[in-house]
Amino acid sequence: METRKISNKNIWENFFTECEEKTFLQSWNWGDFQKAMGNKIWRLGLYSNQELLSTVLILKIKAKRGKFLLIQHGPNIKTRIKKQKEQILKALLEEIKKISKQENCSFVRISPLWERNEENEIIFKNFDFKESPMHANAYEATWKLDIRLSEEELMKNMRKTTRYLIRQADKNSNIEIIKSNKKEDVKLFAGLSQKVAGSQRFVPFSFEFSKNEFETFAKNDQALLFLGKYRGRAIASALVVFWQNIGFYHQAALDPRYHKLPIAYLLQWEAIKEAKLRKCSFYDFWGYVDPRKYSRHPWAGPTFFKMGFGGKACEYVKTQDFPLSWKYWLVYAFEKIRRIKRGL
Repeated sequence: METRKISNKNIWENFFTECEEKTFLQSWNWGDFQKAMGNKIWRLGLYSNQELLSTVLILKIKAKRGKFLLIQHGPNIKTRIKKQKEQILKALLEEIKKISKQENCSFVRISPLWERNEENEIIFKNFDFKESPMHANAYEATWKLDIRLSEEELMKNMRKTTRYLIRQADKNSNIEIIKSNKKEDVKLFAGLSQKVAGSQRFVPFSFEFSKNEFETFAKNDQALLFLGKYRGRAIASALVVFWQNIGFYHQAALDPRYHKLPIAYLLQWEAIKEAKLRKCSFYDFWGYVDPRKYSRHPWAGPTFFKMGFGGKACEYVKTQDFPLSWKYWLVYAFEKIRRIKRGL
């Protein structure tokens, strides 16, 4: 096996057609977005002779707590050879450690899309990884909906209350859902996010983050903003990414003053229908926590909302850290305390 840098977008993107588990956090455009945000990136491919077996997008993150390499939802491995993942991880890790040393990073953080089971967890332990105290700004579990069914069948499979609220919102003449590819509408989205963050006490994505993400994907017709208006005023929004026949519900916001209005249900349904129009097979609701098991978790309410549309939970190996310096343990202690304070 040989690791090489990949500089051809078509080679990179075409590889994912042979991968079952994937998200846009390993896409070519996500790499371009990260560069626009000032982060250094590496696009690596693992080859056996001339066959590309695996790819991985690596980010260098400079934070107050130190420098580290970040791999979100990677490495990606061809579905037909996923049983070789241990050998592939070993080969890639050698190159990743070289980069870490060159960049003076104190650890590597990886959030893989590997099924959460004992076999996969043992693989990471065997390579001296440690379960991270924080997730890598990428979900460790999500809720997915197979949208290859007809609209009628999808409606039938919804929770009764969800189906009722969609229809009620659709009948309300004061409610309008707009699909936008205009970058100026990101300001509306960011403004709503700030309102939600203020009421729910969390740090939202910055305007620059949302703007660059939307512009990077929209230029290839891979993103839309969905705006929910009530009496002409935007009170709900979502940024949805369409990539590799999957719709990703990545960011969303609802003015807390209108939480009793069923506009979010209709907005979500319109996003799902758009994904179907684009020939997507799945709709990824982006993030899941079992609301029955973790009822006090901040994501419990949003997850219950997502589950109403039908679908199933997909859980992956928890975020893993590979320590490279004693400085990592200072980061570990800091993040452990912060996670406890946030109730995560």
